[in-house]
Amino acid sequence: MADVLPPGLTTAEATQRRAKGGANRLPPARRPSVVRRLLGELTHFFALLLWAAAVLAFFAKLPQLSIAIIAVIVLNGVFALIQQARADRAADRLQQLLPTRITVWRDGRRQVIEAQDVVVDDILLLESGDRVPADALVLSENRLLVDSSMLTGESVAGAVAQGDALFAGTFVVEGDTCARATAIGQHTRLAGIAQLTISTTKPDTPLTRGLHGVVRLTAAIAVSVGAVFLLTSVLVGNPVQQAFVFAIGVTVALVPEALLPTVTLSLAWGSEQMAKRQILVRNLEAVETLGSTTFICTDKTGTLTRNQMTVVEAWTPAGSLSVDGAGYGPAATLAWSSPTATDSVRELALAAERCSTGYAEEVEGHWRAHGDPMEAALDTLARRLGIDTVQDRRTSAPELRFPFDPRLRRMAVVLADQVLVKGAPDAVLPLCGDVPGAHQAVEALTDRGLRVLAVASSARKGRTPRNQQECDLGLRLLGVVALQDPPRAEVSESLQACRRAGVKVAMVTGDHPATATAIADQVGLRFPNSPVLVGADLPEDEQHLAALLDRDGIVIARVSPEDKLRIARAVRSRGHVVAMTGDGVNDAPALHEADIGVAMGESGTDVAREAADLVLLDDSFAGIVAGVEQGRATFVNIRRFLTYHLTDNVAELAPFLVWALSGGLFPLALGVLQIIALDIGTDTLSAVALGAEPPAPHLLEGPPVHGRLMNHTVLRRAFGLLGPLEAVLSLVAFLVSLIALGWRPGDPFPTGQDLAAASGAAFMTVVFAQSANVFACRSSSRWPGAVGWGTNPLLVAAVLIELAFSFVVLWVSPIARLLGQCNPPLWGWVVAIASAPILLAVDALDKRVRALIHLRQRVDPGPTRATG
Repeated sequence: MADVLPPGLTTAEATQRRAKGGANRLPPARRPSVVRRLLGELTHFFALLLWAAAVLAFFAKLPQLSIAIIAVIVLNGVFALIQQARADRAADRLQQLLPTRITVWRDGRRQVIEAQDVVVDDILLLESGDRVPADALVLSENRLLVDSSMLTGESVAGAVAQGDALFAGTFVVEGDTCARATAIGQHTRLAGIAQLTISTTKPDTPLTRGLHGVVRLTAAIAVSVGAVFLLTSVLVGNPVQQAFVFAIGVTVALVPEALLPTVTLSLAWGSEQMAKRQILVRNLEAVETLGSTTFICTDKTGTLTRNQMTVVEAWTPAGSLSVDGAGYGPAATLAWSSPTATDSVRELALAAERCSTGYAEEVEGHWRAHGDPMEAALDTLARRLGIDTVQDRRTSAPELRFPFDPRLRRMAVVLADQVLVKGAPDAVLPLCGDVPGAHQAVEALTDRGLRVLAVASSARKGRTPRNQQECDLGLRLLGVVALQDPPRAEVSESLQACRRAGVKVAMVTGDHPATATAIADQVGLRFPNSPVLVGADLPEDEQHLAALLDRDGIVIARVSPEDKLRIARAVRSRGHVVAMTGDGVNDAPALHEADIGVAMGESGTDVAREAADLVLLDDSFAGIVAGVEQGRATFVNIRRFLTYHLTDNVAELAPFLVWALSGGLFPLALGVLQIIALDIGTDTLSAVALGAEPPAPHLLEGPPVHGRLMNHTVLRRAFGLLGPLEAVLSLVAFLVSLIALGWRPGDPFPTGQDLAAASGAAFMTVVFAQSANVFACRSSSRWPGAVGWGTNPLLVAAVLIELAFSFVVLWVSPIARLLGQCNPPLWGWVVAIASAPILLAVDALDKRVRALIHLRQRVDPGPTRATG
């Protein structure tokens, strides 16, 4: 840092500016109050439907049901509020990126002040390890290296020279600087990114849109059926008040009170399974959304790569060395081009290490970089060659150091007997004369996307260089070293899995295009004809941009936070469900904008993690593939228990339909309270257990399974096969029981105990049929024996518990009387128990027939229509 500092502000001037310009703090997010948010969660469409059901239940003299429904509404609302509050902490975390105290030059002396008291034109005195408190202009610097990865996406710290800009939130990795503050608080670049994160609105997930459709349909059915039964009841001569109460009971019985809790529990189960795969779920609906993903925008550093600089090759005029070993540890495989290369490569490695201040260190059994990661990699190379770098630093400390000059693109150190120079090849090689093969070696290494450094030396001969130019005299090229941030070993296989699953993948990074392209080629992300774009060249028109980006294997480099946000929006506009990965502050707005934001757990910033829906705890791209598989399984499971729920609704609705068609002459086989007992007491656990079905092996073969929850298969099985079958079986059990109790066709229908016994038979028939149905719903194409009866232990336990519940409400007299049922006769039990194997047999036959039809269509697709 310069010995003579520029005149700084006085305390009085700073106080005036503080009063006028405000504190150096990021603007807080403007959000609705907690009360307003909670009201929103309690008044959305599905909540309003449940509120209406609760009110109707109260007027229908069912207060217990009314209270239960209200509890469901409140619990779901509070849970959603908690999830939203956690997501909102993304912008709040940005405040923590500003330091609490900082050194400034005021009143002609150093002063340590609160960072929030920094004002424009303050002179900032920053050293290694400091976080920059405001945007600033560098007035003087000494070997200044700044880590701006959280803002720019660059994988390594960059040199900052006099006249360059510093940005709030970045880190001084090495050196020191005197800088003048140019912007504070809401006017900084960091604040701009914060505003992008706050202003973006999270899109509805595919699951949310699907559930809205299901809720609207079931609500329409419930209200329509209730209205029909109100009219029918009045027409058959019932009093209007009694008919109204009866219609309310029917409507409430058909409202899917347990649907939302069941979905929530299924998502929670999927979240737990993802946690076992090192994936932290911050937003439950993200479990299913990841399975619906059709386009992944992945970062490079830390996601496809290890975020660790490593020397992979060293070239000298006498020969070369290839190094195979990730990380900063001493273990590696060395491959020499010739035995004569050993001494020259060791000389090169030792010189490169002496030109560095960064080094690798072992902390709690793990090797990590201290200082510049690139210099730590050079230190690691020396240790891998058997050089004791710790001892060398003690005995060979430089007498003089000329820090890296970003204009000359090289630096130098002066030792007791020699001068060493390290820098960019095109800056060092011309100083070393014509070295055979050097330029070809550099070109070959840079073509592979490697970061290349050249190292040279000269004998000191008693002279002491006074500047960098004098260090450049009489240089001899020792060689060049090539470094890379190595790709993760599992990425290639994971990318292949994505493509088999019909998911497009693009690289979106702040790194140099050559580096990004090299990594993309190494891991197999990029195809031979895939374009490589630069953020500055992206078209302004969103439609043009979307068409340009909608392809697999594309690479977009040098992107800004605004670019990432535009990319997420553009790809989504093409109908894609977009997953965006990232680890820096610069990624937060795009993570929030995407359908699914995926942050890194190890290398990521708090801001990125808080803005994301999922966090990969081990930073592995393979975790995304595992999450896609679990997400698809969750979506399929929701369809499974939706089929199960709808089947039960058909069986429950049938008695009312028969009663209405008979003009009230045929008695109700099931009452309203029995239906509620079926919905809440005997169906919920099995539905939840269906949500815990493990992923099927074929889920990653073919495009995503997202779409309408109530697709053709769900509707056909629920309304065309299983539901009507259960309805018929329950009515048969009802009639058989009446006949067994002495009733004959043409006689008046019995009342009292006989009717209650027949109703108990219908109730138990639905219970047994649903117990079989839950196993049938595990697959839409295979019968339960092929899937395995015990492969879902939770399902077996749920069925046993629900059977026990049904026996309690049937045999415990006070409860049975409340529900209007009692123990059925023997023949009623026979039909009820037989309903389970009958349903399984019909289901198996249907699946077999459908399989044969599908096979026939594949073998003989029929004539094709001529085109053109």
